[in-house]
Amino acid sequence: MNSPSRVISFVNAGHFIDHYAMLIFAAAVIIMGPALGMAYSELLPYATPGFVAFGAGSLLTGWLGDRWSRRHMMLIFFVGIGASMIAVGFVQTPAQLGAALLAIGIFASIYHPVGTAMIVSYADRLGREMGINGVWGNLGVASSALVTGVIGQYLGWRFAFIVPGIVTILIGVAFAMMVVHEDRKGSKQAAAQARVAKQDMWRVVLSLLIVVIAISTTFNAVTVALPKLFAERLADLTKSPALLGVIAACVYVFGAMTQYTIGRLLDRYSLKTVALPLSFMLAPFLYLAASLNNLPLILVSIGIVMGAFGQVTVNDAMVGKYTSEEWRSRAYAVRYFIGFTAAGASVGLVAWLYEQGGFVTMLHAFAALCLLAIAAAIILPREIRTPQPV
Repeated sequence: MNSPSRVISFVNAGHFIDHYAMLIFAAAVIIMGPALGMAYSELLPYATPGFVAFGAGSLLTGWLGDRWSRRHMMLIFFVGIGASMIAVGFVQTPAQLGAALLAIGIFASIYHPVGTAMIVSYADRLGREMGINGVWGNLGVASSALVTGVIGQYLGWRFAFIVPGIVTILIGVAFAMMVVHEDRKGSKQAAAQARVAKQDMWRVVLSLLIVVIAISTTFNAVTVALPKLFAERLADLTKSPALLGVIAACVYVFGAMTQYTIGRLLDRYSLKTVALPLSFMLAPFLYLAASLNNLPLILVSIGIVMGAFGQVTVNDAMVGKYTSEEWRSRAYAVRYFIGFTAAGASVGLVAWLYEQGGFVTMLHAFAALCLLAIAAAIILPREIRTPQPV
C-alpha cells in the first residue's frame, strides 16, 4: 500500500505546478513580445484556448480518474505538463505558441478533479490536508510571476518555460517510482466521517452549486482587479509598482493562512458550523472596500481575501465529505468545470462593471453576489456524524 503522506506530498507539489504553469505566460508575455516582434495585445489571445481547456477538460479527466486510474492520470499530468512547458520554450511561430499553451491547459485540467480526489482518499484528517493543499496552490500562483521574471531577465523567456518543465518531468519520474498502482484498501479516510440524510442530499447539491458560482466568480474577479485597485487607491502610500506587488503578495499570504485555519476547523466541527459564519465575511468587506483608500483599504482587502480563500476550502471539503469514493473524481470535475467557467466569465464582468462606474460599481455588485454564499450556507443540512474507521 502507498504511504499516504508520500502520495499527498506529490499531490501538493502537483497543485503548486498546476497553478505555476498556467501563469508563466502571463508574466513572460511582457518580454516575449519584443523578442517575437508582436505587441502585448496580439500575443495575449493565444493563451485563451489553454484557459478554456483548463476548465472544460476537467470533465473528461475526472471521468478517467474514476474509471481508469488516478495514479496513472497524475503521472500523465506531471510528464505532460512538463513536456508542454518545454515545448513553449522552443516555439518559432504564433501558431506553435497557441498549440503549446493549449497543451499546458489540457494537461493542467487533470490536476483538480484527480489530485483533489486523491487527497480525500489518502487523508486521515481531511480539513487539515485540504488547507495545506490550498496553501501549495497559492504558493504556485504567488511565485510564478517572481520566478518567471528572474529567469526571463537572466536567461531569456524561453528558459522561463524550459527550466520548470524539466523540473516537473523529474518530479513525475520520482512519482512513478515512489507511488505504485493506487491501493486505498485499509487506509482510513476522513471523508467517511460525515454523511447527510438521503432526503437532504438535494440541499447539499443546491448549496454547492450556488456557492461555487458566487465564490468562483468573486474569487477570480478579486485576483484580477486587486493590482489595479491598489494602483488607484494606494497613491498616497506609494506609486512604486514593485511595492504595490509586495503589498498585494502580503495580502494573499493571509488568504493562504486562512485556508489552513479553515481546514483545521473542518476537522473539529461540522461543515455547516464553519461555513455559516464564514459566509458573512465577503459581502460587507466588498461593500466597504468600494469607498476606502490607503491603509483602511489594505485591511479590508485582507478580509476579502480571507473570506474568498476560506470559502474555496469549504467548497472542496463539501465534495470530499459527501461523495462516495467511486464517484469522487467526477464530482470534483463538475465542481471545477462550473467554477472555472464562472471564473472565466468574471473577467469580462469586471471590465464591464468598471466601465459603468469604476471600482465602486464593481465592488458593490460583487458584494451583492456574495449574499448568495449566505443563502448557500443556510441551505446546508446538518451532518449525521459517524465514527471514523480505525
